[in-house]
Amino acid sequence: MAAARAYLPDLVWSEGAFRAGAAVTVEDGKVAAVGPPGPGAEVIRWPGLAVLPGFVSAHSHAFQRAIRGRTERRAGAGRETFWTWRAVMYQAAARLGPDELHAVARMCFREMALAGITAVGEFHYLHRDPQGRPYQDPSELALRVTAAAREVGLRIVVLRAAYARGGAGRAPDAVQRRFVEASPDEVLAGLDRLSAALAGDPLASVGLAPHSVRACPAEWIAALAAEAGRRRIPLHVHAAEQPAEIEACREEHGTTPVGLLEQLGALSERTTAIHAIHLDDADVRALGRARVTVCACPTTERDLGDGIVPADRLAAHGVRLALGTDSNVQIDPMEDARALEQHLRLQHLERAVLDDPPGSLAPRLLAAATSGGMAALGLPGGRLAPGEPADLVAIALDDFSIAGAAPEHLAAAVVFSLARTAVRHVLVAGEAAVLDGRGAPGRTPDDRVLGDFREAMGRLWTA
Repeated sequence: MAAARAYLPDLVWSEGAFRAGAAVTVEDGKVAAVGPPGPGAEVIRWPGLAVLPGFVSAHSHAFQRAIRGRTERRAGAGRETFWTWRAVMYQAAARLGPDELHAVARMCFREMALAGITAVGEFHYLHRDPQGRPYQDPSELALRVTAAAREVGLRIVVLRAAYARGGAGRAPDAVQRRFVEASPDEVLAGLDRLSAALAGDPLASVGLAPHSVRACPAEWIAALAAEAGRRRIPLHVHAAEQPAEIEACREEHGTTPVGLLEQLGALSERTTAIHAIHLDDADVRALGRARVTVCACPTTERDLGDGIVPADRLAAHGVRLALGTDSNVQIDPMEDARALEQHLRLQHLERAVLDDPPGSLAPRLLAAATSGGMAALGLPGGRLAPGEPADLVAIALDDFSIAGAAPEHLAAAVVFSLARTAVRHVLVAGEAAVLDGRGAPGRTPDDRVLGDFREAMGRLWTA
């Protein structure tokens, strides 16, 4: 049994407020106490720091880190949209081999750790080689992504995606051959292989992810949702991201994507709807009735021109909120948190839209970035309390972005102003992923992460 360590910063975020004079005592990867250091614990003083629960990206496509900066222009005379962005993304998806995927994912996950993220839900749909053939180990790419996360110290849930078609009545495009499997049974067999391979790592687990109503027929979604329920694992699905998706779903099924998911029994407390932007009132009520989590990805959604998540309407119906970095165009969890509110301000022409009841705004957004994400991934945690995983981030109170904030205003300063430069230490299950703003000793060194990434990008885009 590992010796207990008591981390003693200036302030600790606990039970909805910053507390002075409290230590977070960690033992066997969990929080043993928040308060006076436990008897016999090694006291580690962190002066000038504040400690919060680790941030969570509940929805990530790590390989898309490879296209950052490559889509920010008009490619021709037409409009630039999600669909034109997707064409460039597919170029990367078609070219990545196992080594390139590993290097790109590890770069993405190190950036997450440096931003204070301790857990990631990786929505993984690269299953086969570029010709659509299985690798010798059919779990090769999922295992490479998992290894990348674990090498930098992150907790990971691999949300194994199911993909069947290019759209209603359409065969997959050539590039989608890497995503596609023949049946729900094949998807589940792949999930079983992956789950067995990860069984020895307590910080890696799996969930099911029918990609979307566009990519999966109704019978696939129904079967996979039922199996996720039977296994009691997370079920994640893209829903209502684009108006064209709504129109196609109405044409095929006579209802909205959320309406279809409800009909198929795919909405429950284990379900996370990704994006959930273009919702009618019946959709919002259905999500609330089923106690679904909505994972908003505001920095990606604004980058793609998707639209604005109606977080105010969702919250009013009891929908839990989580946050994801999605395309990883920007990895900054507090930027996603503040954007959830600030996009609504632009839409409604008023401030503090989500501050209901008054005073709840910053705690609500911090919860979306922490406990909401852990719940979406089917994990305990996201709070600093006895028995919870010891996943935490320590930030510098003298960082220029939040310096001078009084304790009673610090939560709001963190949500609305914190810069990534403030992140000093990150612990996952009590073990360091980041120390002094760099990858911790024993993790893959920063220079190797960067070097391997640069080499992979060179191979990827000059091939």
